[in-house]
Order: sequence, then structure tokens, then C-alpha cells
Amino acid sequence: MNKYRWLIILFGVFSMHVIHGQNFNNTWVSDNGDGTYTNPILWGDWPDPDIIRVGDDFYFVSTSMHFVPGCPILKSRDLVNWEMAGYAVSRFEEDSKYNMDGGCMYLNGSWASTIRYHKGKFYVGFCTPYGDPDGNFSMCTATDPAGPWTRTIFPEYLYDPGLLFDEDGKVYVAHGQGTIYVTELNADALSVKTQKKKIYSNSDYPYLEGGHFYKINGKYYIMATYGGTKGRQVCLRSDNVYGPYESKIVLNDYSNFEGNGLHQGGLVQLKNGDWWFMIMQDRGTVGRVPAIQPVTWIDGWPIPGKNGKGVITCKKPEVGAEYPKRTPAASDDFSSDRLGLQWQWNHNPDTTKWTLNERPGYLRLKASMATDSTLETARNTLTQRLQGPRCEGVTEMDVSGMVDGNVAGLCVFQSPYAYVAIKQEKDLKKIVMVNNGETIETVNNFQGNRIWFKAKADCITDTAVLFYSTDSINYTPIGDKLKMYYAKWWWSGYRFALFNYSLNETDGGYVDFNYLHFKSSDVNGNRYSAFDTIQVERYDSESGRDLKWQKGESQFLTNIENKEWIQFDRIDFGKKGATSFQARIASVSKGTIEIHCDSPEGKLLGTCEINSTGGDEIWKMTRCKIKRIKGVKTICFKFNGESFNFDWFTFKP
Repeated sequence: MNKYRWLIILFGVFSMHVIHGQNFNNTWVSDNGDGTYTNPILWGDWPDPDIIRVGDDFYFVSTSMHFVPGCPILKSRDLVNWEMAGYAVSRFEEDSKYNMDGGCMYLNGSWASTIRYHKGKFYVGFCTPYGDPDGNFSMCTATDPAGPWTRTIFPEYLYDPGLLFDEDGKVYVAHGQGTIYVTELNADALSVKTQKKKIYSNSDYPYLEGGHFYKINGKYYIMATYGGTKGRQVCLRSDNVYGPYESKIVLNDYSNFEGNGLHQGGLVQLKNGDWWFMIMQDRGTVGRVPAIQPVTWIDGWPIPGKNGKGVITCKKPEVGAEYPKRTPAASDDFSSDRLGLQWQWNHNPDTTKWTLNERPGYLRLKASMATDSTLETARNTLTQRLQGPRCEGVTEMDVSGMVDGNVAGLCVFQSPYAYVAIKQEKDLKKIVMVNNGETIETVNNFQGNRIWFKAKADCITDTAVLFYSTDSINYTPIGDKLKMYYAKWWWSGYRFALFNYSLNETDGGYVDFNYLHFKSSDVNGNRYSAFDTIQVERYDSESGRDLKWQKGESQFLTNIENKEWIQFDRIDFGKKGATSFQARIASVSKGTIEIHCDSPEGKLLGTCEINSTGGDEIWKMTRCKIKRIKGVKTICFKFNGESFNFDWFTFKP
């Protein structure tokens, strides 16, 4: 009996560790497990990345705007597998509106962070654009990225900073938008020594920004971007810190997400001398996602990607060892005495209104008044990032502690937002679905003490739907679809959020959340089941491509030219295999799709005939038989004939 009891206890401890730690079974994983990785490295909102190596460890810092704690720092041993290390900012104390006292501070906080390591100390700098009169610059320091951190706020405003510790002991920040400046700091990097000097301006690069500063082989480099979401990566180069600087566009590519370019990030050198570049890409409502690109030096210029394009699937960086798969935590069962590092509050939290200790194993949120009776003006909304391409969050909530005026539940959070919640009025509880402030559906007279909520978000179609359950098994959809938009007045991707606020002036009431279970739709990197619907934009490599968006749907391959090809490195046909192929095609002419194994010149499995569908966006299915194929295989599609459009494909047994 004792033996079994100990087994149960050990299993419980292990389960709690997995949920609270890095459970890559339920999140997007970039590491393909075969020595390759597939971008994005993290399929969530980790914008404005900057990166360093300290010994065998890599660290990158990201922007997190108004969310608290701010300036998340992640750690990796191989540039592919990442986990949270800490935050550089615990709270924003400089303005009471961060406490939602007298207003809100959405879009403020930390912008465009920079990270460096110098003489045993980590430095994280960032700008806050909105202030009096223009904003300010902050420098945070620590000996351990897990903290504690000390923040120094400068009176100067250094927009989109890039920190450089020069070999001669001098310290500089490159900064600015459109016009780039260099400001020298004092040796401790905690104050300005010499006022800013203009070093570069070029009307060909409007709104040049996001610069990160380097000294490599005696030359100064600034890696910057222009063009906003459609950005291009620009490199500035000079023999002198103050110029003159010459420039070059080193990457202009949208990879496999049409319309939005790879732009803004940081260079890092491996121990073996190889260089890599971490770069982001705006991917709509999920936010700005990071990718890593190999760097080739050509005529003294660092060129990310290969052959002028960003890589999608590539051999992992050569760091001298293999490391286990890691992803930042997502699910949380609240079994620890501290929140998981995936969580951030919408503003500074009221520490008297939440606890993990009053009911161990639960997160208790105590209601306080929302100043405008809306979720946006409610404190202590606890959030974590959505993940692409699709994901869901499920929570269990105990509502026995609610009082009149309380509204508590699960939200798909940004602007606009939608939530499913319990609302209590006149001692009666009801289930409500609210879409951007408007109550869409109400289920009256809820009698139980426990309820389960689910949110499903599709970051390709930019929609989300909500559900409730009274038994944790059967879920009922409620309300309508949320149409998600990437709101530039927030500059943040969508998040799941847990909340409890009051419509009354008198505080009171609480709810207990048992867990948040997170699940991503894609957990196997670039490995796809042959019998699922596979979107063509998920290819691993190609010889030439042009993607286009279908309104409200996904991307498709267009303007396909004769002899071009796309390749999928890992399609799983299982033990029984497949004997037929079908694809969704639109065409005004005839052609063929050759289906090859291993490479464009590999074994021919079959040829699918393409006939006119009556229009280049009139979609029809085309089908053909193929030679039986089993196991996990590389499949290449070679195109012959005039231009046609290709949306998705699947195989059949």
C-alpha cells in the first residue's frame, strides 16, 4: 500500500513540475529532433529581440510594452530551445497610471529592449516613448538574469536603443528613428556622458529604427530596420563610431508569411566563430514572432538567411552538443507559491488582490472596481501569449466566493477582446459572453460552484470562439466569434487572460482558478500527418515562390512558374501508407504537379493533371493515384506548365 502511495505522490510531483515547467508536448516546438529546426523559433509575441552569448548560454530580451513584469529574458544553450530566465522590470513606478490610478498606460512601458553582458553584469536598456515631454530611457542591471534587477531612469530620451561596450572602455547607445544618433554613456552605463551626435540619415530609409550596435573586427555596425511591419533589414558600417556610415539592405524577404518582412533583431557569434541573427516578423494577431537566420559575411557585410531569403527549416547552430527540447511554460496548475514566468499582468498588480497561498493549488483573484466598468480598466488581469497557428486555453473556476457586481472568467485579450464569464447580480449568477464590451449571450440562473471555460484562437483566420462547461467534459459554444485585429495602439499580440473585477464601488468577492491548460495545434515542428490538410505555405524549402492571402482564410501559392518546386521535409504516411493525392487548385490553364520523394529529382510517385477551373481564384480539387509510400518521407512538388494557384493538399490511404 505504501509503495503505491509513493508512486502516486511521485507521479503527482512529476505532473506538477511538467505543467508548471516546460511542457513542450502542448506548445509549438521549433526543434525537429533530427538536427534541424523550423522557424519561427517561438510562435508567439516576442517582439524586438536582442541577443547575446555568455559562455555556453544565449540570452535574448524582448519588448513587452505595458505588461508587468516587463522586459522578459529568455535563455538557451543552442539558439533553438528556449525557456524563461526572468524579467528586467518588476513594476513601473514612475507614473500612478501604471496602477490604473487616473488612467491607463496601455502601449507604454518597455519598448525595443537591448541586452549586453559586461564584466560580470547584465545590462538591459529600453525606451518608454510616452512621457513628459517625450519619454525616457531606462537601464536595468543585474548579475543574474533571474534578478534582482536595479532600474535607472534617465532624463534623456533614447528611442530604440542599441547598447555597445567598446574595446577601449567607452560605452555608447545608438538610437533614433529616421535620423540615427550615438550618445556616449559614463563607464557604468547609468548616465549620459556626452550628448547625442547625429551619425546617419537617409531618405531612402524612412523611419529607420530598431538599431543594435556592434564592434566587429575593428568596424562599427548598426543593424536596423525600416518599413514598419513590411520591414527590411539594413546594416550601417563605419570605421569610426561617429561615422561616416555606409549602408546596405542585407535582407528583404517575407519568408513564408506574405506581406510582412523579416526585420529588426540582433547578431550573435557562436564559440566556433559562426554568426547568427535573431530577427522578428509581424504575423498578425499572434504578434511579432522571432526567427533565427544563419549569417554569411560577404565583402564585410553580415547577410542573414541564404541566397537572399530567410530560411524556414535549417540545420541547427553548431554549439558542440545536443540539448533537450525546451519551450517557455504555458500551462499552469498554480501548485507553486509563485506564478509561472509565462504570466504577466495587464498593469502593475494590486498585490493585496491576488494570492496563491490562501487556497494552495489555486490562484485566487479578488475583485476590485473597474473604473469604467469594462475589462480594459480592470486591474489584476493575468495574461499569457497566444501561440500560432492555433491554440486553446481551458480553465476551471470556483465561483463560491463571488458577490454582487463581480465579473470573472476567461478572456481572449487585446483590443478588441472577448470573454466568457460568470456575472453575479442580486445574488444570482449567470454566464455571459461579451465581445468588445457588448454582451452577446447570457445563460441565466447558474447554480453550481464550479465552471469550466475554454477559448480557442485561430491566428491564421484571426478569429476566436468561447465555450463553457458544467462538468469539464461537455463544452457548449457561447456568443459569437471574436474578429481579432492587431491593434497598433497596443502593439501587442493577443493573449489568454484570467480576470475578476467589480462593477461596484465597494471591493469584495473572489474566485479561485484551479489551472490554465494550454494546447497548441502544432506540436511536432515540421512533421505533418499525410492525411491532414497541409497548407502549402508550411513548406520547408523552395526554388521560387509567391504567396497571397485569401480573405479571411489562409495563404496560397500563386504565380507558379514552370519547373519551380516546394519541399516538405517530414510528411508522416504511417505504417499503411498512402496511394492517392489530392490538392485544392485554381487555374486558367493546364499543367501538372509532379510528386517526388526525397528531392525535386527523386523518385517520381505520381503526376497530377491540372485543368482550368475557370478562374485563378475559383477553387477545385484535383486528384491522382501515387505509388504507395510509407513512413516519414521528404516530399517535393515540382510544377510544370503555366501559372496556377495551389492552396492545400492531403494524401489518402
